[in-house]
Amino acid sequence: MATRHLKPTILVLGDSLSAEYGLQRGSGWVALLEKKLATEKIAANVINASISGDTTSGGMARLPALLENHHPTLLVIELGANDALQGLSLALTQDNLTAMTQAAQKAGAKVLLLGMQLPPNYGRDYGERFARIYSDVAKTSKAALVPFMLKGVADVPDSLKWFQADRIHPLAAAHPIILGNIWPELRKLLR
Repeated sequence: MATRHLKPTILVLGDSLSAEYGLQRGSGWVALLEKKLATEKIAANVINASISGDTTSGGMARLPALLENHHPTLLVIELGANDALQGLSLALTQDNLTAMTQAAQKAGAKVLLLGMQLPPNYGRDYGERFARIYSDVAKTSKAALVPFMLKGVADVPDSLKWFQADRIHPLAAAHPIILGNIWPELRKLLR
């Protein structure tokens, strides 16, 4: 058991965007992160605890056991999109993200929040309020933040070329861009 502190442990708590939904195993951003760490000669364990369809409530329910079992030095939270897609309360989403962040910090882990934005058809006001949740939680909890993990994928004029037929889940070709959005903040937290 003493070996767990020799290498940092990165725990990814996410939904289908991190669970390689519709992708060949090993082609999602979390798998690419493991390769990047090896290339950069950064010794770290990566545990992907992502489940397609998960919400912040699901993440909240699973987090205590994950913290207990894996003792992460860094928790990456990639949750919230399914809350919005299911029309759940924005206040509940924010409360859950805050509670997960604080639980991880209390357990000694740094936290990186991966922000998400909604498609325009959800309405501008709702979309802006949803996007602001991540910056608000990061600010109040002093957690790190990637404002929009799908930057350069979902917010470009020809964005459909980056998505599977469902227009929700990125293709494997988009995952290096996604990792490129996440890596600079994640790298700072590993120093």
